[in-house]
Amino acid sequence: MAIAAALASPAAFAVEAAEDAAHIHADATRTVDFDALVVTAAAPVSALTWETSPKLPRQPVPASDGADYLKTIPGFSAVRNGGSNGDPVLRGMFGSRLNLLTNDGAMPGACPSRMDNAMSYIAPETYDALVVIKGPQTVLWGPGASAGTVRFERDREHHVEPNWKVGGSALAGSWGRNDQVLDATYGAPSGYARISANRSESGDYDDGNGDRVGSAWKKWNADLALGWTPDEDTLLELGIGIGDGEARYATRAMDGSQFDRTNYSLRFEKTDLGLGALQAFEASVYRNIADHVMDNYSLRDPNPDGPMPMPMASNVERSTSGGRAVATWRGATFELATGIDAQDSRHRRRGGVGRGTYLALPRVVDARFDNLGVFAEGTWFQGDAGRWIAGARVDRAGVDDERMTVSGGHGNPPMHNPTAGQSREETLKAGFVRYERDIDRRLSWYAGVGHTERMPDYWEMFSADMGPMGAVNAFAGLDTEKTTQLDVGLQYRGERFSAWVSAYAGRVEDFIQFRYMDTMMGKRSRVTNIDAETRGAELGVEYRPAQDWKLGGSLAYARGEDRDSGRPLPQMPPLEGRFSADWNNGTWSAGVLLRVVDGQDRVAEGYGNVVGQDIGPSAGFATLALNAGYRVNARLQVTAGVDNLFDRAYSEHLNLAGNADFGYPADAVRINEPGRTFWLRAGYGW
Repeated sequence: MAIAAALASPAAFAVEAAEDAAHIHADATRTVDFDALVVTAAAPVSALTWETSPKLPRQPVPASDGADYLKTIPGFSAVRNGGSNGDPVLRGMFGSRLNLLTNDGAMPGACPSRMDNAMSYIAPETYDALVVIKGPQTVLWGPGASAGTVRFERDREHHVEPNWKVGGSALAGSWGRNDQVLDATYGAPSGYARISANRSESGDYDDGNGDRVGSAWKKWNADLALGWTPDEDTLLELGIGIGDGEARYATRAMDGSQFDRTNYSLRFEKTDLGLGALQAFEASVYRNIADHVMDNYSLRDPNPDGPMPMPMASNVERSTSGGRAVATWRGATFELATGIDAQDSRHRRRGGVGRGTYLALPRVVDARFDNLGVFAEGTWFQGDAGRWIAGARVDRAGVDDERMTVSGGHGNPPMHNPTAGQSREETLKAGFVRYERDIDRRLSWYAGVGHTERMPDYWEMFSADMGPMGAVNAFAGLDTEKTTQLDVGLQYRGERFSAWVSAYAGRVEDFIQFRYMDTMMGKRSRVTNIDAETRGAELGVEYRPAQDWKLGGSLAYARGEDRDSGRPLPQMPPLEGRFSADWNNGTWSAGVLLRVVDGQDRVAEGYGNVVGQDIGPSAGFATLALNAGYRVNARLQVTAGVDNLFDRAYSEHLNLAGNADFGYPADAVRINEPGRTFWLRAGYGW
């Protein structure tokens, strides 16, 4: 059941979409339930699994990137980069602890400081489904996903007869916000062509004090899918995607002046094989390229009194190729997926002083990554009420350090890299087992234990100034991260009242953590391994006192400590609650959303991750949002809203300090969130 939806619950859509997720044909294709027009939160559709439609607008103001949309799911938060391109955090866990996929392909960003994380390249409304699995409770989608797996997916279908499907939306809002989305498909029995495109733009916003925050962005995306369906059980699809954008960052010394992406994919699916227990087979390959430029002159003027007084630019590129093949087996009491996946990634960079000087320089490879994995995940049904779900995978991961020199720090010349030309290889093991039980048609529970090992990622190995004590650098000294976690949960689905709760407790051996220090060579970062423990819970309720009314609420809490020192883990989000009241008579609707966030005093100042660090305790806050909608007809809907109704000045705990170029003092100061924001959206659906 959805926790808070401003016009009607998206639960019906979510449940239907979860059931359809395993199919590719017309009778199982997701369709947007326009009874649910505004999403403010989501609830699980099954144990540890959340699914919703990114095509539905959300409140606060409809999302411009993947991280923003994820915040509608309890347990998610984000480190703000600017007005767009936030970095998602789940249960206080960050970076490659989250496996982020689009159409089953990975596209990690290229910036050493994650100014272009994977969610920066995603336009949520051009996808049909957002699927989240929390915790290490699946092995199907790659290694190392200790926090969870996030998948943005598009539907594929067999068309019984020639037809057109066209959908889209237009959005206008405060600060010059304007978005346009078009999604058009022509299908016939032999195949289809689909175009998904969007454009999104916003200016700098004002916070609740009326102060301007550097946060403007412009971005666009276009994707083409060509499918061949010789029969209803066979699909061959070619996908091509491009996009670009720019974004101002009040929290950084540079802005993102280019977010160029190129995607290629090829997919084959075959169902109803007629080979006994072997029921289906699918295989896919992809190549994704992120070409990112950061500079201090395209979207701002260089600060003569700052650390970068001259025009400077850095151009980084990451190309990632991969693929997977999966066979699905079904019997009277089981379902099993077995497969293999592989990934190869190359990182290149160049930069220079002066406007555009980097364009004349060659790109230099500084890192290469590869991974080969095998996996199996299955469900064994214990009658009609119980089931065991288990999985295991083994990966062989490798990294090559191609850097000949590393930064000398504080303006000193580069130094020789002691690990130049060296390679690392690790064997990573993962597995889980979970039991689910339906007590009756309304009440169910689950309990599961999962374990996963994670290779240190590009940012942990290559962006830190120093590695663990006694190691020549992070590449040589960091150990793999091992997470073991218990997940339990309970869900009740009634006609008028629904509730769910999920809780977890984990131990992390060799947790990777950054420390930021002031040294004689300036500000330096050290990355090291510690042993940690984590725990937390999310819960939600929904009550319908009358046919047209719905009340809902959710809470999310996360906590973590260094097991040796007892020091809190940094960058842990505070307790957060969302509460809503919604009315919908089928034509008109209205809703109110109250978001309450507690203060956070459990901090580890100077510690953090590659992007954020704890800069001290944060104050709690509460914001109120209103929305309304009108259904013109079955296809056309108009929705409107106002966020931060009382124009509160507030900031999130997970936050980067403001940059001096935008008038912030040298001491760390959190960036405030937008003040009162109005928006209006018209959506047309097939």
